[in-house]
Order: sequence, then structure tokens, then C-alpha cells
Amino acid sequence: MPRYLAPGLGLVILTAIPSLAMAQASTEDLVRQGAYIARAADCMACHTNPGGKSYGGGYVISSPLGDIIATNISPSRQYGIGNWTETQFSRAVREGVAPEGHLYPAMPYTAYSGISDADIHALYLYFTKGTKPVDLPPERHTALPFPFNQRWLMAGWNLLYSTGKPMSAATTAAGGTQRGEYLVKVLAHCSTCHTPRNIGMSEDQSRFLAGADLGGWHAPNLTSDAISGLGGWSDDELKSYLRDGAAHGKSQAAGGMAEAVEHSLRHLTDADLDAIVRYLRTVKPVRNPNQSRPGFSVTTGKPVDLAVLDAPINRSPDALTNASSINGAELYTGACASCHQFNGQGTHDQFYPSLTSNTAVGGPTAQNLVMAILKGVNRATNNGTVTMPAFEKQLNDAQVASVANYVLQRFGNDAIHVNAADVTLLKEGGAKPLLVRYAQIAAIGGVSIMAVLVFVSLMVILYKKRNSSKE
Repeated sequence: MPRYLAPGLGLVILTAIPSLAMAQASTEDLVRQGAYIARAADCMACHTNPGGKSYGGGYVISSPLGDIIATNISPSRQYGIGNWTETQFSRAVREGVAPEGHLYPAMPYTAYSGISDADIHALYLYFTKGTKPVDLPPERHTALPFPFNQRWLMAGWNLLYSTGKPMSAATTAAGGTQRGEYLVKVLAHCSTCHTPRNIGMSEDQSRFLAGADLGGWHAPNLTSDAISGLGGWSDDELKSYLRDGAAHGKSQAAGGMAEAVEHSLRHLTDADLDAIVRYLRTVKPVRNPNQSRPGFSVTTGKPVDLAVLDAPINRSPDALTNASSINGAELYTGACASCHQFNGQGTHDQFYPSLTSNTAVGGPTAQNLVMAILKGVNRATNNGTVTMPAFEKQLNDAQVASVANYVLQRFGNDAIHVNAADVTLLKEGGAKPLLVRYAQIAAIGGVSIMAVLVFVSLMVILYKKRNSSKE
């Protein structure tokens, strides 16, 4: 032992070195665990602007209240969460209250309230030690119209609707249906999009996962119902859809679901995907009363008589260069047939999917068909990138309606008819909820009443002062 070490000190130092190494290894393991939890919770999709730096914020979340701008959650001390304690982080994630004030439930804290203490700890370590700071100021801030810009109002909403509690470690452990419930209800927050909202904009738990409209898209029914839900899907089809965003003969992911596949679901382990499938099988079935057959039940397209077309068919995609036609057949052959084929059956490998046996075409609503035409499809999968061009800038609303009706009539639910006004409404995010439509009127009315009361009170005070001066 070196002379400059006191007796026994060397032993202390030597035994401390392995302990330090173990602590570092433990932290690294927790950071890796936190990275997986962040994937499962789909944090990347909302907190990373397309083309921007990871977790740097700026992504625009369209909501019925207006655009909500996702914040920087990198460990930047100036612009992110670098100065947050773990307690502050936990409160923001699980209660919707950040150090700067209340968050809007576009941040799904009502679901994240169930995140276990162990997973919160790992998640905090990942965001503070496992990611790089993005030291850039936000280009935009959330600026909702009155009265929704009054964030303090969320305190009352939270008292009514944010009542979740962290799940136990036993529930969140790998394997089994309980793990699937934890993933569906909490981390993946499926209910945020797939459960209808009540008048207070909270999830209607009596229709849990029964499908809901969001930003023009329709998040479909995930219950075990055989007609409206997933009861007619095999386990392999469900797992394929979660992992790749496609289940041949059933559906393909687009919009927000494509983002969930790209940023979250395809990164989950097979065991977790299996757990999700097992849990979804247990969800109480909810039937859409307006639906009598599964959306994928139309398996063949109807024949078309080319002689009845008003204009000759141009089978080249360049046909849209002069997009003046409102003939659905002509638009389809010019814009769609090169990929989906004239008979709507897609390619042999279904990379370009069939339009028959397709819930977007044969289901009870045409929303996802119209939105796919407008916005296109773009999702990265473990097997490559799937893209469909967006036609929003090439086709006007009447033309989008025409091609959608042609597809519905030939390949899907011919009881549905779309008009230009329907397309315009979906482009604007769909019908506004009652709360949004009347809140501003009520708020303006409330302010007016308050102003009258203040005015009357001032008049009474002045009158009393005047009378008292006379006395």
C-alpha cells in the first residue's frame, strides 16, 4: 500500500470504485428504460417538429380549441426542462401542472397520471441525462382565443376530470393482460384519441375506445365488437397493424395513427405488442347503431361502364396538371389508379393497398378517406417508408368530394355521399364541440353582465356619496 494512504483507507477506496461503477451502470440502465418508456408514451411525435431537433418542441397540435404548440422538453436550462426537479417533472406529466402553470390536456396527463413511480423516475433520468439540450427559442407559443387562454381555468377542469392514480409495479410488469392495460390506458394513451368526449371535453368512459373524431380524422372503434370494433380481426392482423401500420384486408394507418406507428408502436417489443392485443380483446364491445357490417366486408369492386363517362379516361398521373374536371372516374384514373389500380385492388404485395376490404372506404364514415386524399399518407415502418401524395393543393373541395364518392360507390360504402361542404369542414378540423361553439358567447355574455354590475355598483356608490354630501 502506498505510504501516503492511511491504514485501511486504500480498502475503502478500492471498495468504493466498484460501487461507483455499479451506480453508473444502474443509472445507464434506468436511462435506457426511460428511453423505452418515452417511445411507448409517444413523446417524440408531439414534442419534435418535423425536420427539427429531438424534443425541441414547436410541433403544432390541432385541437377544437385552436392550435396548441408543443413545448421544448429537452434538458435545455433556458428553453426546456433542464432546471426542473423530478417532483416538478412528475407533477407536469401526471397532473398537468408545470412550474410555469397549467398545461392543456393535449398533453395527455389524464392518461399519464397512471404512470408508475418507477417509470416516472426512469423517464426523468432519460430526459435530463439521456437526451441533448435544444437551446433554441420557440418560434410560436400557444395562443388560444378567450376564454381558453385563461389557463387557470384548467384547475377546475382537473378537479372534475383528472382523477387518475399511478398504477402499481405489479400491474406494469412485463407479460400478461395487465401489462397491455397499462400500455393502452396509460403510456400509449389510446383513449385520448379513440374515446368520444362529453360536453365538458372529457373522455366518456361509458364509450371507452368506441371511436372519436379528431382534427378531421376519425379514430376508429378499438373495442371487441365484431361489427364496429376489432372483433373481426385476428391477433396477427392486430399486431401487424400496430407494428407496421397495415393489416392487409383490414386497414392502413394514416394521420395521427401513422405518427404513433412511426414514433412509438413499431419500437415496442413483441411481448408488449402481444400484451396490447390481449388487453384489447377484453375491452367491452360498443356497437355503432348506424353500422350493420364491418368496414372491411366489401371485398370486390363494382364494375364500371367506361362508355358512360363524359370524358375520355387519362390514365397518367399528369392528368391533374389541368385539374378542372369534377368527373370522379376521370380524377380517380388520373390521380389514384396508377397505385391502387383501376380495379381498386392495389399491388400484389399490398404496398399500395386495396380499396376493397378497407375500413377507410367501407366503414360508416368517409372522413379518413377524404383526409387521406387531402393530406396523403406518410409513415416510416421497420420495413421502409410508406407514402401517398397529398392532393390538397391540386384538387379543390368539389373535386376531392367527386373522387371520394367514386371510390365509395365502386369499392366501399355506397350509402355515403360526400359534398364539397363536407370536405371544407374536414379541412377545418371537423365540427366544433358544443363547449367550443358556446364558450366564447357565454364568456362574452359573462363579461357584459359583469360590466353592467360594475357600472350599476359605481352609480349606487356615487348616488350615496352625493346624498351624504347634501346632508
